Amino acid sequence: MNDKNIENLVRGILQEMTTGGVSTLERETPQTTGGATVADYPVAQKHPEWIKTKTGKTLEDITLANVMNGTLTPDDLKITPRILKAQGEIATSAGRKSISRNFTRASELTAVPDARLLEMYNALRPYRSSKEELLAIATELEVQYSATISANYVREAAEHYEKRKKLKGDN
Repeated sequence: MNDKNIENLVRGILQEMTTGGVSTLERETPQTTGGATVADYPVAQKHPEWIKTKTGKTLEDITLANVMNGTLTPDDLKITPRILKAQGEIATSAGRKSISRNFTRASELTAVPDARLLEMYNALRPYRSSKEELLAIATELEVQYSATISANYVREAAEHYEKRKKLKGDN
């Protein structure tokens, strides 16, 4: 077992998160797979060909051996909007609308760089941001990343924080 390769993989993920590294790969636009249903679940068993990472790696490529030999990078482990949408379609066909909406929202957020997403998450904690800062995040999500569902959640949070005195300076 080569601990160095695992360490390098973890370091790469952490470095990307702290430097805001954006993949040179084109951002994939969330899209549906064309009507996945409960019959397609579990996807890994029934449709492994649907599963591709942001770098195009297949499910078969994601192995401990490839981690150990240094073949995999942090980007090789990132999910695509397409498979998240497919999982959402499966949830919808199973009558699980709430889970479906979560998958749809997650598919939007794959476009946001990891470091920026972590900054947004921290900004949403009580007393961390002004209403204007939260609204700016919502606009960024909507305009820059086409994440309209998440943008609406942030706008809603800004309104609730204002009513409940949870904005920066309210404590």
